[in-house]
Amino acid sequence: MLWTIIVTLFVLWILGFSLKIGGGLIHLLLVVALIALIIRLVTGRRP
Repeated sequence: MLWTIIVTLFVLWILGFSLKIGGGLIHLLLVVALIALIIRLVTGRRP
């Protein structure tokens, strides 16, 4: 689920750069996704 959100936000971010849409909102969402990814990698899976 988390990986799907991260990939979706990354694709929207790339589209935002190429089409000049989304403004600062997509950058904010990408930062949130990166923070979530870092937290996921640091904490790892709990058994």
